[in-house]
Amino acid sequence: MTGSAHVGPDQLMELLSASLAAYYGDFTVAAASENLTASQGKTLNVLRRGPASMSVLATTLTCDASNMTGIIDRLEKRGLVRREPNPSDRRVKNVVLTAEGERVINVIRGKMHHTLDGLSRLDEQERDTLYALLERAFSAQPAATRP
Repeated sequence: MTGSAHVGPDQLMELLSASLAAYYGDFTVAAASENLTASQGKTLNVLRRGPASMSVLATTLTCDASNMTGIIDRLEKRGLVRREPNPSDRRVKNVVLTAEGERVINVIRGKMHHTLDGLSRLDEQERDTLYALLERAFSAQPAATRP
């Protein structure tokens, strides 16, 4: 924008909406190329951060626990995830990404050409700035406390 006009929350929300639609469209096509639904692909993507309980996955992906069970069952059947007892509460099962699951989500991300092309238009400093801004706007945990 030029002049003294400032971007307001409504304009940012519109751009975020368009950006996320492009990202998820790209992601959905890439996941389908690996014979996964978007929900299955998103589950693998979440598990890249580390093991998670079924209830955390359902909350993160905003779906019913019963639906999450079906998603995990199908991913487990393909050898992309495994269930294991939570070390602090053996009644709870954590879902863990397998080596094959990690390979598949990396392939999916590598096929997200529209997203990768857009991000490659940014130089290193711009990517660092975008990362810091998105983290500040949407992360509950400050960067300094992350591994």
